[in-house]
Amino acid sequence: MKKLALVLLLASLCIYAESGPFRAKPYLQLGDNPSKMSELALLWQTADTDAAWLVEVKSASSSKWQKMDGPAFRRVAVRGIEAHRVYQADLKGLKHGEEFEYRLSIAGAQVFSARGRARKSAGQDFRFAVFGDCAQDTLPQRAVAYQTYLAKPDFVLIPGDIVYARGQVSEYMVKYFPVYNADEPSETVGAPLLRSTLFVAAPGNHDIASPDLQKYPDGLAYYYYWSQPLNGPLKTIGSPSTPILVGGDDDKKAFLAAAGAAYPAMANFSFDYGNAHWTMLDSNKNVDWTDPALRKWLENDLKSAQSATWRFVSFHHPGFNSSRSHFKDQWMRGLADVFEKYKVTVVFNGHVHNYQRSFPLSFVSKPGGFNKTTGELDGDWTLDKNYDGKVNTKPKGVIYMVTGAGGAKLYNPEQQTQPDGWQSFTSKFISTTNSFTIVDVKGKQLTVKQIGANGDELDRFVITQ
Repeated sequence: MKKLALVLLLASLCIYAESGPFRAKPYLQLGDNPSKMSELALLWQTADTDAAWLVEVKSASSSKWQKMDGPAFRRVAVRGIEAHRVYQADLKGLKHGEEFEYRLSIAGAQVFSARGRARKSAGQDFRFAVFGDCAQDTLPQRAVAYQTYLAKPDFVLIPGDIVYARGQVSEYMVKYFPVYNADEPSETVGAPLLRSTLFVAAPGNHDIASPDLQKYPDGLAYYYYWSQPLNGPLKTIGSPSTPILVGGDDDKKAFLAAAGAAYPAMANFSFDYGNAHWTMLDSNKNVDWTDPALRKWLENDLKSAQSATWRFVSFHHPGFNSSRSHFKDQWMRGLADVFEKYKVTVVFNGHVHNYQRSFPLSFVSKPGGFNKTTGELDGDWTLDKNYDGKVNTKPKGVIYMVTGAGGAKLYNPEQQTQPDGWQSFTSKFISTTNSFTIVDVKGKQLTVKQIGANGDELDRFVITQ
């Protein structure tokens, strides 16, 4: 029996040597418990076969490899794709901000290794990148990935529309993982970001707003491939403001089995990083943010974060947008009063495929000002035009940023040189090049830059407290 086991092991290792054991190579995530600041989650995908996995971690200050628990896996077996497994190992005992190395082995044979960096503490400076509307399998997407890699952020945030056009398993495998987890960095291929850099995402309309499992049985892959906090307000399947599944019983059953606890809870969540608190929201049209229970959750979340130096919010659909495209998608303006009350610094959005920055603003909606049919929300805004981000760096109001130029086809390039056509709240509008946002957080100062797909700096401003 021992000889037979050895033969089978050698045969399996030969297969791995030829094709590798991965369907998607390892990538770093927050994990589902936001309070465990000394942990990250490591995910990878394989064929639907058993293997004796071992994950080990070594910090930069140690010479010893530490064996991690697990890993656990979820099986994705939905109609139209090959069944596969999504493994997760929790990387425990990491030291804040310290670089670490990890390696994966099967039956004693190492098959992958990479380096990462642990989450920063409140006393450590950090850098993050933001780009949305990205994985459309374009050259600009690859160039933005490459420039993001060169910028060396501590984490990357995607404010929705992660993968086009339906957030399907098949699209992730072609348009997302090969670009953001490429083995070598190149402006025409992408970069090895995912394996070494934490990624965080809010869902967009192309991710979860069309849950038709009859037509797209491998859709809603957001719930399979991300491991993020489950501390949001919506946890009951079929409850209002959650994606209501469409399709036959078999398709629904297969989806729910693969998604596990992530559905529907992972659509909204919050977490801390460094001296900042992040609140991530599902802004899709089926979510009723006038619901007192949802607003209470949001208020409680931001209220509990008042000791944080910075409070950031991210969701997909911008409430304040000057583009002709998606101009009427204004329903998230209805949360402006909450953001102002709890002193949110910046709101990051996508949906509109360009870059826009507002003046610091305060907004008061008009009674009866919401048009449910169009999504428009009428009201009055007050702008702080004394803030210039250079000399006067203390804004009075919330700054709203659209950073949806991460790779998809750009919207309204003609408007960049037509400032008379912008809304009065818009300070900056760049729509002729794909781009991403870089934010450096140093104590009570933020330096925000918008970087083009060619590496040029397109915008810069500073915020201080």
